[in-house]
Amino acid sequence: MLRILFMGTPEFACPTLEALIRAGYPVVAVVTQPDRPAGRGGKLQPPPVKRLAEAHGIPVLQPRRVRHPDAVAQLRALAPDLVVTAAFGQILSAEVLAVPRLGCLNVHASLLPRWRGAAPIHRAVMAGDTETGITIMWMDEGLDTGDILLQRAIPIGPLETAGEVHDRLAALGAELAVEAVRLVAEGRAPRIPQDHARATYAAKLTPEDERIDWRESATQVVNRIRGLNPWPVAHTTWQGQILKVWMAEPWPEPVPAAPPGTVVAVARGKGPVVACGEGAYKPLPAHQN
Repeated sequence: MLRILFMGTPEFACPTLEALIRAGYPVVAVVTQPDRPAGRGGKLQPPPVKRLAEAHGIPVLQPRRVRHPDAVAQLRALAPDLVVTAAFGQILSAEVLAVPRLGCLNVHASLLPRWRGAAPIHRAVMAGDTETGITIMWMDEGLDTGDILLQRAIPIGPLETAGEVHDRLAALGAELAVEAVRLVAEGRAPRIPQDHARATYAAKLTPEDERIDWRESATQVVNRIRGLNPWPVAHTTWQGQILKVWMAEPWPEPVPAAPPGTVVAVARGKGPVVACGEGAYKPLPAHQN
């Protein structure tokens, strides 16, 4: 069977690694990001993929820069047939891409060429997309620009959160990764060029993204809120206090004209109704930080 070198870091990548192991593929090593301080005590915490790899007795490499010559030499020594990556968190150089004899595959959480980049799940939900999916692509030196091997779409529900979409895509990514590796092993893996003219970019989230802009329509506000749930969470201010808003829905009834951000009603048992640039919304619930 193909010797696989796996690269991944967060929870999203764990189902893919687990699926490859269960399928019987020899994973010669796992490359993941270095341990990071976390929690109030700032203790170093291993990435989820590292914990999973160690539980299966798989060697773990944690180079600060995978493109460093020493790291590349370590990878070459493993002699992998194929590299599979999922949310690794570092860009692979030409030298790294050339290590496996059959190439490098990436499990990307969008329907490429839409939402190339760092935050495809958040951006899809924030934009109000009604579908997203998984793309298994052949990696090249560009940012998610490689040829497509497999792609499968799933719907996004009107009130579904980024966290819920994340979990479904993680499971789908694992399923497609195993299928893709099988196609590579059988010599039947396609290479479908992306339509670069249709590309959009999922920029990394910033603190500005977290701030609710009441001048947006109620639908846009709700999309922002659910697209930032469960992390990093949308927020607004009330009487000088930061309020984190985890979930909301557009208010279906007419409301009096008022400046955006004004509480125009308090729905019995349902909380405040807030005016937006167009329409109004009802947060459910809002948490004070």
